[in-house]
Amino acid sequence: MMILLVATLGLIAAAILALWPSPGDRAHRTPAAAIAEPAETARPTCLEGVLAAQLVGGDITRPQYLRAIERLAARDEERHPLAVPRDDRLA
Repeated sequence: MMILLVATLGLIAAAILALWPSPGDRAHRTPAAAIAEPAETARPTCLEGVLAAQLVGGDITRPQYLRAIERLAARDEERHPLAVPRDDRLA
């Protein structure tokens, strides 16, 4: 029982030490430098992502977004029609 208690306390202490910030981390970052750093944002890589980002950002309205997605789906259907293979088991 004592071994289990010591092992548990050791794991808790190791977790606290691993998560505790070191003094050197705060010395190099001032509040002004933290504000001046640009935030990394993920950029959309497809048209659907761009449209979703515009919708969330308030650049386009929901009906505009839906119309754009409809046109995109229609264009995709023209370029790459879905061909379903025949099922000979039904005949």
